[in-house]
Amino acid sequence: MHEHAHKSDTPAITLTVNGAAVSVAPGTTVAAAILISGSPTRISVTGKPRAPLCGMGICFECRASINGFAHRRSCQILCESGMDVRTL
Repeated sequence: MHEHAHKSDTPAITLTVNGAAVSVAPGTTVAAAILISGSPTRISVTGKPRAPLCGMGICFECRASINGFAHRRSCQILCESGMDVRTL
């Protein structure tokens, strides 16, 4: 039997989503961090909370402001320590 290193051995990445600290494993997308935070990715014109739909950068439902750059497709970007993500 082989023993494999556990992902928990790798330090978590901490970023902020709408001002709240979120810790995720390396390799996590910003869209997943937004979902973990409990925030919607955006609010529709009718006032409904929206979330990522396709997960591959086609639907644009995951758009967020990342480090001051608006309308980034968060499902295509991996989390980095210290990122500032804004959805609201």
